[in-house]
Amino acid sequence: MIDLIQRVFGKGNVGSKEIAKERLRLIVVHDRVDVSPRFMEVLRDEIVKVISNYMEINEKEMEMHLSSTNSSVALVANIPVNRMKREALLIE
Repeated sequence: MIDLIQRVFGKGNVGSKEIAKERLRLIVVHDRVDVSPRFMEVLRDEIVKVISNYMEINEKEMEMHLSSTNSSVALVANIPVNRMKREALLIE
């Protein structure tokens, strides 16, 4: 989550092109589906919290956005998994 905030607000090793792209994407999402950027941040945090119970994930490479068409909205997430946690493997 911190990485996303740093990218959006210009901190970190990300170029200005990527920062502008992320800001524009957040604005477009807000306009199309009437969801605030803050809502997306909270949603992302909650998803990371749940998935992290079962898997070690790469949050820096994680991508999440809402995609909309004329009739529907989809949450699209690309979450790189480093490994399954041992406790999760014991769940049957």
